[in-house]
Amino acid sequence: MNGVTLPEAVIARVVARRGCAHPFARLDAARTALVVIDMQNAYMDPDAGYTACADAMAIVPAINRLAAALRDAGGGVFWVRNAHDASCMSAWSVLQEMAAPATRASRIAALEDGSFGQQFWPGMDIHPKDEVVRKLRYSAFYPGTSELPERLRARGLDTILIAGTLTNVCCDSSARDAMMQNFRVVMVSDANAALTRAEHEAALIALYLNFTDLMDTDMILDGLRGNLRTPR
Repeated sequence: MNGVTLPEAVIARVVARRGCAHPFARLDAARTALVVIDMQNAYMDPDAGYTACADAMAIVPAINRLAAALRDAGGGVFWVRNAHDASCMSAWSVLQEMAAPATRASRIAALEDGSFGQQFWPGMDIHPKDEVVRKLRYSAFYPGTSELPERLRARGLDTILIAGTLTNVCCDSSARDAMMQNFRVVMVSDANAALTRAEHEAALIALYLNFTDLMDTDMILDGLRGNLRTPR
């Protein structure tokens, strides 16, 4: 599978538990949303002064391809923007305690509203009819810190394709919380990126074993093919 090498033992465990390798392989576009996590300058541009993920550059084409397919098929596209505000200093004080002073200062500067770091990477193909959602935690589905779950449900979207960065932090935590809130979750193996290949693969394997389906872009487009109005 493009984006991850799955040990045969992992696939066998998934099939034994679920009865098939991909329970969400047949996708209904009208119920499906692409949720793109944190593809922002803070996580992609070294000049933003925070955590630049070099591999995030490589997943931009896959994300844009998926976004175009979902729009054509009548699904939803949601761009999630990580942010920092005053509430993070008190309501999420443990994060501040776990960070060195320099790390804490760089995160605040990179993710404050209106900052260069908070802006989306210019290579992302964001359309006017897409939705942009602000989040204040790693997880876009953590109660009270993002409007994403409510916005998805308001549109009748219960299946989500998670893409973005970092695979093992915000994408991972969003996927777990989404599944716990009864969303059908697919991690897109070649549209997620982490700081190292080992972290990327470990996160995807753990999610696939217990929380999500796991497919690459081509597999997902095959699942949507019957809904697409134009061939790709």
